[in-house]
Amino acid sequence: MPVLDPLLRFRDEFPILATSTYLVSNSLGAMPRGVPARLAEYAAQWEARGVRAWADGWWEMPMTVGAIVAPLIGAAADEVVMVPTVTQAMTSILTALDYPAERNEIVMTALDFPSVRYPYDALASRLGARVTVVPTDDGVGIDLDRLLAAITERTRLVAISHVLFRSAYIMDAAKICAHAHAVGAIVALDAYHSVGVIPVDVHALGVDFLCGGVLKWLCGGPGGCFLYASSSASARFAPAITGWQAHRTPFAFADTMDYAPGTWRWLGGTPAVPALFAAIDGPRIVAKAGLQAIREKSVRQTSRLIALADARGWRVHAPRTDERRGGTVAFDVPHGGEVARALLARDVVIDFRPGAGIRVAPHFYTNDAELETCVAAIDDILTTESWRAFAGISSTVT
Repeated sequence: MPVLDPLLRFRDEFPILATSTYLVSNSLGAMPRGVPARLAEYAAQWEARGVRAWADGWWEMPMTVGAIVAPLIGAAADEVVMVPTVTQAMTSILTALDYPAERNEIVMTALDFPSVRYPYDALASRLGARVTVVPTDDGVGIDLDRLLAAITERTRLVAISHVLFRSAYIMDAAKICAHAHAVGAIVALDAYHSVGVIPVDVHALGVDFLCGGVLKWLCGGPGGCFLYASSSASARFAPAITGWQAHRTPFAFADTMDYAPGTWRWLGGTPAVPALFAAIDGPRIVAKAGLQAIREKSVRQTSRLIALADARGWRVHAPRTDERRGGTVAFDVPHGGEVARALLARDVVIDFRPGAGIRVAPHFYTNDAELETCVAAIDDILTTESWRAFAGISSTVT
């Protein structure tokens, strides 16, 4: 018997669903139908108002859009700002702290997103810090006890992913924050793969910093990332990677930095205004759908994907325990890269990650039949060997 699914009422909000089996919201969420009008609004303001558009609201948009995202992470409206990338946000946090010899350790994991690891590895030694990387036993998760044991009185910053990008493994953020704070460490969570598909409450977690983006599960497009800083963190710290929007009086054009109070201090240079216009509708739709309902559906559909993979003997690169699994299931199928490109050619939209396989990410707008469509297409591609047409073909983006 089909499952009654009230979340499918939102399908009409996303035009691509009419033409594609869209199962890649872990990489790029479907575009809401209202986005072209938002971008037209931006263009109309630029055309009619010119430079006056800054005073009409453009300058405050990192805060006003941040206030739209804030309820989705349990934050107050003035605790979240929009920045261009999570890499920038996490690096700003890195540079906001001092690293005395007795407390100069930064704890990360082997399964964190490499884009964050790159600047941390490059900058740590220049700041007097050293990075400790907690390994993985299985490539899927990080052992909690091992991670907690790595966080000691020498740890200054714990900078890890909330949900691991390859496997969708959910880290126990509450226990990590509690332990880190007990030994005097600061915690920054990269929540790009959690916000929008699982409920997140920054105050309940007690996290110092949390960042993510609207690109994926929040359906807000590229260039719109958010940074939450607790009120105590904003009172204590300010980033060395900064810009004039973070200045108390930016239009005084002072020669020295005087940081603005509160979350404004985490901003940088001139904001990417078009991306902020595009970022508005997706988070609002997600809020209407409700994160608890989204999470319950996600658990049900990812469980079904695992069952379909198991029936075919495919290795599943995802947690099997519901409470540890985010919104993505990866299948390690034969000839995975070629099969992925064959699926894309059939408008079955997924992505592929080496070491994990074909990642399938249903969202609140996905109907159950689309899961079967995807797996049946993989069956057909393998049976007919139509994947061979894509052998030797590579692309920059997978």
